[in-house]
Amino acid sequence: MNDELRKRAKKLGKGNFYDDFHVGQVFEHHWGRTINEGDNSLFSAATMSYNPMYFNAEVARAHGHPGTVVNPMLVFLTVFGLSVEDLSEAGGLFLGVENLTFHRSVYPTDTLYARSTVLEVRESTSRPDSGIVSWHTEGFDQQGRLVIDFRRTNLIPRRRAAK
Repeated sequence: MNDELRKRAKKLGKGNFYDDFHVGQVFEHHWGRTINEGDNSLFSAATMSYNPMYFNAEVARAHGHPGTVVNPMLVFLTVFGLSVEDLSEAGGLFLGVENLTFHRSVYPTDTLYARSTVLEVRESTSRPDSGIVSWHTEGFDQQGRLVIDFRRTNLIPRRRAAK
């Protein structure tokens, strides 16, 4: 990259700040992510999740599935990851997940999509440069069926603190 181009470049901020959120606000997270066999096998092996239904189609079929089942933690982390750009990419501490519910199995070649709704926006008593935001995040498959949902909470910086 030449110096002239570098001088004209403008750094764009990422994510939303505490000041940008309001209760009831809905985020339809873009993109979506198709899960394949390799994703599932690699994730299951790397996390030492040795449930044979995640990598043995015959075992999965014996348990009533059409083939291997995607590791539910991969489903959770994929849906969570789809929400980051809109919800928490500006930074701040992750404060936890509650009420994590898996509604249906996900299979390789399924595509996951996510939507989040702001549940709560409140001041932080210990960190005046930030606030606490909670969202209800839902994950859907390509047919629009709910596969997972959870509540997540983050400490999010205020816009003026980020300057």
